[in-house]
Amino acid sequence: MFYLFNLFNPILIAAAVIPALFLMYKIYKADRLEPESPRLLLILAGLGVLATAVAMLLERAGDFLLGWLEGTLTYEVLFYFVVVALSEEGAKYFFLRRKTWFSDQFDCQFDGVVYAVFVSLGFALAENVGYVLRFGLGTALARAVTAIPGHACFGVFMGAFYGVAKRYDNFGWPEKSRQNSILALVIPTLLHGAYDFIATRMSDEGTLFFVVFVIAMFVIAFRVVKNLSERDQYIY
Repeated sequence: MFYLFNLFNPILIAAAVIPALFLMYKIYKADRLEPESPRLLLILAGLGVLATAVAMLLERAGDFLLGWLEGTLTYEVLFYFVVVALSEEGAKYFFLRRKTWFSDQFDCQFDGVVYAVFVSLGFALAENVGYVLRFGLGTALARAVTAIPGHACFGVFMGAFYGVAKRYDNFGWPEKSRQNSILALVIPTLLHGAYDFIATRMSDEGTLFFVVFVIAMFVIAFRVVKNLSERDQYIY
């Protein structure tokens, strides 16, 4: 009943949606060479929402398979890095590549960042709506400064390598393209797994380390966006 009531609460809905929309706008404005069509970006955000459903199914299957390890450190590592992080980042990457790799609009290296961030923030938006409707405004505020920017950062790192992979592919260097395509999935998966794993460490030291980790990730992602935006180039 509480969940259904919150569906009609405009403040909660706005709190859940606005952080993701704001970051989408910022990354769109950073695309200085040739901004992408709103239609394509809307589709990518929608595919990010779809990726949440795929990831949910994968996570349930993975959790079931790891059930016999529950309560051990091995379970926690495999759960956060493989079941959660790989499922979510893998689902994002699958839809990202399916929709954009052969797109005529993918003509600049920074486009990879824009595409990946929109998929990631579509995912984060859908995930955030679910959390906020269930747990209320306090959750919205907490996730607005952690989980939403976190997904954006995962998208930045995914897109940075994805854009390089596309450039190498256009230049006829398939091996380097393949290497960067792998990194486009592996790096955000490792960061996502570390984010979730560290967040579960219930201690003063764990909390401090989580804050330092998140700030460092945000700063590096911001610098990556700034540098790639300023140095963007066509990849024909």
